[in-house]
Amino acid sequence: MLEFIPLLRQRYQAVLSQHKDNSAIATSYRQRIEQLIFAEAFLRKGQLLENEPKLPLQIAIIGPTQAGKSSLTNVILNSEVAQISPLAGYTVHPQGFCVEVSQSACYSLQHYFGRYQQLKPQQLSKNRYDCYALAENPHPTGLLPPCVFWDTPDFDSIDAADYKEGVIRTIALADIIVLALSKEKYADQSVWELMATLAVFKQPTLVCINKLNEGNEEIIIKSLQEKWRHARSDAFPAVVPLFYEKHTGLPRWDSQYSQVFFQLAKKVDHRQHKQSQQNLINLYWQGWIEPLLAEQQQLQDWQTLVDTAIAEGLRDYQRDYLNHPLHYETFQQAILELLNLLEIPGLAGFLSTMRQILTWPLKQIARLGRSKEASLYANQELVLLNQIGTHVLTQLAEQLLDKHDSGSEAQRWWQSLRRLLRQQQAELLQDFNQSAAQYQQTFYQEVDATAQRLYLQLEQHPIILNSLRATRISADAALVGLTIHFGGIGLHDLFITPAMMSITALLTESAIGGYMKTVEAQLKQQQLLTLQNSVFTAVLRRALLELPDLTADHQRFAISPEQLQHAQQQRIEKRHGLRLF
Repeated sequence: MLEFIPLLRQRYQAVLSQHKDNSAIATSYRQRIEQLIFAEAFLRKGQLLENEPKLPLQIAIIGPTQAGKSSLTNVILNSEVAQISPLAGYTVHPQGFCVEVSQSACYSLQHYFGRYQQLKPQQLSKNRYDCYALAENPHPTGLLPPCVFWDTPDFDSIDAADYKEGVIRTIALADIIVLALSKEKYADQSVWELMATLAVFKQPTLVCINKLNEGNEEIIIKSLQEKWRHARSDAFPAVVPLFYEKHTGLPRWDSQYSQVFFQLAKKVDHRQHKQSQQNLINLYWQGWIEPLLAEQQQLQDWQTLVDTAIAEGLRDYQRDYLNHPLHYETFQQAILELLNLLEIPGLAGFLSTMRQILTWPLKQIARLGRSKEASLYANQELVLLNQIGTHVLTQLAEQLLDKHDSGSEAQRWWQSLRRLLRQQQAELLQDFNQSAAQYQQTFYQEVDATAQRLYLQLEQHPIILNSLRATRISADAALVGLTIHFGGIGLHDLFITPAMMSITALLTESAIGGYMKTVEAQLKQQQLLTLQNSVFTAVLRRALLELPDLTADHQRFAISPEQLQHAQQQRIEKRHGLRLF
């Protein structure tokens, strides 16, 4: 899962870059990216706890702009380690301070923060956000147990998008959350959206209301309780009201709250972390994979369109070639090959040369005194296949146009696919025709095998075999006459001669006539399967199904069904007690 979630986040970010900032889908994707960052960080926290069971307690103070987080950090730490400023967004890096904990005991935090570099506080630069600081607190404080206390940037300013990931990583790391609010900012929507998100983490929480004036704390605390109930279902946390002291310029921490952090530390239970991880993933899972499922449905729809068009093309091929009484040539070629197997004594060498000219299945040029133009004969099967391939591509382009006009969210993708199909159409058709020609050459072996089967069957009927040998002489003589007269001859020209018709009739009406029909049907079936597999499926279908991978824009998540299924299986298996990563 720790591999899948970062991958999914990266794909969301890539797709988001193609959407307008103010679009509804862009807003939704930004929310999901933030959820994925939280989930990844929380999973890394679980991994950290497994590898470092004695990891020091982690406490993070969070809050909106100008809530006084850094000032409050200095009060709690009894030092001036956190830099403060009246300017909003002054703190832009997470800064951890080790309290009664050596910095060396926190070496594993670098692995948790991943690409974020650990620096000293004075090394932090506002021009770089992929870093955090870690230092030891120089003064003792009576408010905290041994821990690492984190001061974090705001999460609601305009610039927060640049450094929000560091905030999220720190929040997910925390065992205890300190929510710092001011009387001016406690009701902000961004505050309660974040607190609603953190509910699934089940982190003990302390609310600190900063910049209060005497007498108004009860009203604000009551309002806080109401907002908490709307955002979360767990119990309202402890609240520490903080009044401003003019002589120090810092909030005053009343002594009656001196033990509050020790009490919260007792509520930390790392054994619940795995269950919280699972709850977090389950909470957002369907929303995360929604566009992936939609994308995969689009690919399935495209595959259905392709398969339907190809199936129609194969039906056209059966109707207009295999089952056509005038166009089908293959079995006729098998009969010619059968005749070549018959021994005919005394044949002139010219007849042997003639047969070489009339090789199957092309009607070749017969250069016997005629012009080249008059000697050209078309290959009916290849012509038909070219027409079918063109029709398949044209039909798909029209169907993509209907998808483009559907008004759905996937409209842009269908438009890109149609544009790409138009661009690739000539190349697709060329590859299709080349594979068809190659199929014809290869399938000759099946024709020869069919002739061999017929000849073996004839050997069991010597009377028919001798009759064919006798009739063959007349057929060869007629063939020579036609060749000399017309300058070339094709299969169908050959089979309309009286002599060849007599051979065909003899075979059909003989004792092996039924066997011939069976063989012809088997040859047709084999020819259909071979064409389907080697041309339509292996070449045309594969190329068409690969078109979505060639789309130039970045509208695709490009996460395979296998990757999604594997992640889904991990999520389901976790419910049965297996590890999540």
